[in-house]
Amino acid sequence: MASLLRPEGFPAQVGALMSTRSGGASARPWDSLNLSAGTGDAVEAVERNRRAWAHATGATPVYLRQVHGCRVVRLTGCDTAPAALMHEADASFATEPGIACTVLVADCLPVLFAAPEGRAVAAAHAGWRGLAGGVVESALGALCEAACCDPTDVHVWLGACIGPRRFEVSADVLRAFGADAAAPEQRRFARRADTPAAKWLANLPLLARDRLAAAGVRAVSGGTWCTVEDASRFFSFRRDGVTGRMAASIWIRP
Repeated sequence: MASLLRPEGFPAQVGALMSTRSGGASARPWDSLNLSAGTGDAVEAVERNRRAWAHATGATPVYLRQVHGCRVVRLTGCDTAPAALMHEADASFATEPGIACTVLVADCLPVLFAAPEGRAVAAAHAGWRGLAGGVVESALGALCEAACCDPTDVHVWLGACIGPRRFEVSADVLRAFGADAAAPEQRRFARRADTPAAKWLANLPLLARDRLAAAGVRAVSGGTWCTVEDASRFFSFRRDGVTGRMAASIWIRP
């Protein structure tokens, strides 16, 4: 499983990885490292892929039932049991070693957080709804409370998501972020002049950086990969419809 994104900048006590689409057992259109059990892929293939992902992390990934909201849950050793119930949430955090906070994506933005000295870690699934609704602030707040630290002490990594040349949105998205559709800031919402309807191209990583900066985070890296444009490396729901999901995981090293 050589084709992985390896976040940089985290404390030595923290491990973090994001998968790509290669190196798994799933057949088309989920080829090949699909880590989602909810896309129609064969159960056996997903289970095999998840075992491979757990081996790559050296931890126990805990998956969420994601709903494009802003709820964050604390993960403990109980959540790593085979019969543990899946939390309905879009972010998780942990203070115990070996528990990999994990989110699944195929265009939405995965956001990984680490407190100083690996005292706590968190992962958030940020589509535009979750981002506008406050999912990164919720995850950051839970992390800082658990680790007794300030947002200025936290390092954040942004993974692969739909890029600013491909994320076409309507005016409702601009309104969700408080932008004026008549005169939006062009780096965040570039007006498309080649369509008859009112459409814009949204910069999801930059919008996430805005929210993090407003919350006090200073150390942010990543956010440079486009899932839509790189079909050989990434799943993309907007590009393909029926497709797999990638995982972004972060954990405290045992």
